[in-house]
Amino acid sequence: MEGKIKKLNYYAALSAEQVFTELVTTEQGLSAAEAAARLAEYGRNIINPAKEQYILLEFLSHFKSPLIIILLVASIISASFGQITNLIIIAIMVLASVTLDFIEEHSANRAAQKLRDRVKTMATVIRDGRQQEVHAAYLCPGDLIFLSSGDLVPADARLLAADDFFVNQSSLSGESWPKEKNERSDAAAKSSLLDLNNIVFMGTNVVSGTATAVILKTGAATEFGKIAAKLGQPQEQSDFEVGIARFGFFIMRVIIFLVLLIFLLNSLINKQVLESFMFAVAIAVGVTPELLPMIMSVTIARGSLKMAKQGVIVKKQAAIPNFGSMDVLCTDKTGTLTEDKITLINYTDAAGRASDRVLLNTYLNSYFQTGVKNPLDEAVLKFKKLPVGAYKKFEEIPFDFVRKMMSIAVAGPAGQYLITKGAPEEVIKRCQSYREGERAHVLTEVAQAKALAYYHQASADGYRVLAVASKPLTVAKAKYTKADEAELTLEGFVAFLDPAKAGVKKILRQLASLGVEVKVISGDNELVTHKICYEVGLDIKGVLLGAEAETMTDDALKIRAEHTTIFARFSPDDKNRVINVLRANNHVVGYLGDGINDAPSLQAADVGISVNNAVDVAKESADIVLTTKSLEALVAGILEGRKVFANTMKYILMGLSSNFGNMFSVIGAVLFVPFLPMLPIQILLNNFIYDVSQVTIPTDKVDEAWLTKPRRWNLKYVKKFMYTFGPISSIFDILTFVIMLYVFHAGAGLFQTAWFMESLATQTLVIHFIRTRRLPFLQSTASKWLLASTLSAVVIGWLIPYTPLGGFFQFSPLPAKVLIAIGGLVVIYLFLVEVAKRIFYHRYDAAGKTV
Repeated sequence: MEGKIKKLNYYAALSAEQVFTELVTTEQGLSAAEAAARLAEYGRNIINPAKEQYILLEFLSHFKSPLIIILLVASIISASFGQITNLIIIAIMVLASVTLDFIEEHSANRAAQKLRDRVKTMATVIRDGRQQEVHAAYLCPGDLIFLSSGDLVPADARLLAADDFFVNQSSLSGESWPKEKNERSDAAAKSSLLDLNNIVFMGTNVVSGTATAVILKTGAATEFGKIAAKLGQPQEQSDFEVGIARFGFFIMRVIIFLVLLIFLLNSLINKQVLESFMFAVAIAVGVTPELLPMIMSVTIARGSLKMAKQGVIVKKQAAIPNFGSMDVLCTDKTGTLTEDKITLINYTDAAGRASDRVLLNTYLNSYFQTGVKNPLDEAVLKFKKLPVGAYKKFEEIPFDFVRKMMSIAVAGPAGQYLITKGAPEEVIKRCQSYREGERAHVLTEVAQAKALAYYHQASADGYRVLAVASKPLTVAKAKYTKADEAELTLEGFVAFLDPAKAGVKKILRQLASLGVEVKVISGDNELVTHKICYEVGLDIKGVLLGAEAETMTDDALKIRAEHTTIFARFSPDDKNRVINVLRANNHVVGYLGDGINDAPSLQAADVGISVNNAVDVAKESADIVLTTKSLEALVAGILEGRKVFANTMKYILMGLSSNFGNMFSVIGAVLFVPFLPMLPIQILLNNFIYDVSQVTIPTDKVDEAWLTKPRRWNLKYVKKFMYTFGPISSIFDILTFVIMLYVFHAGAGLFQTAWFMESLATQTLVIHFIRTRRLPFLQSTASKWLLASTLSAVVIGWLIPYTPLGGFFQFSPLPAKVLIAIGGLVVIYLFLVEVAKRIFYHRYDAAGKTV
């Protein structure tokens, strides 16, 4: 076969003869030998499965996260010091985190497998001039295939002949309306792929009629195959996951630098290499944020339980904090903004006045027709049940894509007459009169223009409009044909709409108030989509068509997408591009979809959202599944996501403001204190008590101010916070050193005990000042569990030196005056943190920045 297979649009514009020439085939089909050669060249017509990886290696690959590596090192160090409890806790957290990631990755593989399973079918093909059945896997470009009602289309193909041929493309477009197809060359070959009238796609199904087609693309090269290929690819990290990874690398660099520095200085000054090493690694364990995975997991679990009660099922951990960070929500129109139920809205005569006669004629036409009942016919029959016992059908002229109409002949109380229903432009062309009220008038050019104007205006308003016409049958005939659809009387019009969902306007206002912009990406036309968006009060900044987007570079689309609200007539690839360019524009993007065509976008988005009645592929690809397709549940999800993010940040910021301050303090202590400022075993005890005090952070309340706008990882902000509050912690540590050495002339035991108590109190209690921008205890109080755990931790830590356990940890009981001095330092430290916090946020907010 000469050259390579070109784009589908190219073949759509060619004649059948030109297509045969391009594909080097004939009306007799390929020979068996040529088919075998092409199979060898293009491969079998299957969606290629992802390369299998040994399950153990796949599981182990999830340990490569920098935070996981830090925790593993910390667990080994804990074990070397005999801290088995620390080892067990860290091991459980690491194993749980890695297992969840492993399960999530397998979900993507299952989604791709479900797509592959959909296209296991047989096909009728012409080879060597004769018709035969072959497995669809053995089809190749250039093969001629037959398609009929009920068939699953086995490959992307160009129609050569078609008769009353309708295809359901919902697996790709998301729209349930059957699409009529024909064999004629498509002059609008630059239009959206799914709008091409002579191209059928793998994975779609034939609703009615028959057709002959020549295969253009097979397997992974098909539009369906491209979706599966994207599902099989490693999923990009979401905004939250990227933030966690960057934070992990930052922590790793800081720990390695400071630990090496402390080890080097201590070895040079104290000349005790082994003791210095043990001290340095104990500091490393103390600084490692080993509770971070647990804090996130517990916080997310609590959020998941709350969301489940509101109809939101969380499949992926990172989805909840990503919800909180989300500032753009992309969604389809059908079922989200609308009821997903086509409804007959009005029935009027040619002048636009309500007409029961039009309703009756429409009802009889839909009731008696034996062709495919499309959603419009179903809407007519559901609108109102009319008595039809007095009518009898005796002839039917089926619908076809050339006439775009269908007719029935009935006998009733008024005699025998023909009722025609179809596309207004086609029906009106066959009319010679029109009815206004009960009277018929000649259809003049002026009257015809007026009727067409009414139809165009209704279409512009987003309605789907059909024209209804009739004529009496005064001459009996054995058979009525298309030729009888002439000299009709235009009865009027029926208009349909998938109405806006009740309450959506209020929810959209809530989303806007939360800083979430909604963008609608639909396979439907722009008029219908614009109408619905206008009705629900969506602020429409711009409209972009799929055909226009296909001509744009990614850079151009990035700019245009920022100022566009409606993306209409978009194919799966186009949808995916929009998601990717919005993410490239530094947005955290959510995507709500329920069809096969939505699966790549669900994976590409930071938050993929599907519904319980969606296709399996969509549910497997999603991060979150809604029990009902409603935006209302998303509002609760966004608020929970922001609470999770807020509580996660509390733990991180608190650790940075105290733990790293302690590390800076240790450097000073190594230079000026003639002994270890705290023994390794004391450091580990301090760390253990402190960790236990923080396990209740997930129960904490979150200030309303945190919920009003999207929150995102900002490593610059984290560093600024560390550089501001770390030194404050260090200053008070150094003050403790000075007071103990030069005021109380403390020896090693007293000094180490004092710093243990001061360090534990400051780093544990500071959470109450870090957790809120408001005044702690007066304007914003922590949850009762966090209050209890932190206060208990300080009390227990301060009592240990006065118990038999104190001797085991080599503590020395502090005299009352030392206790008072240490207590005073803690109070002054917390006061200065509050002052520094207010200055920090004032300057940070004044600079127009946010977390």
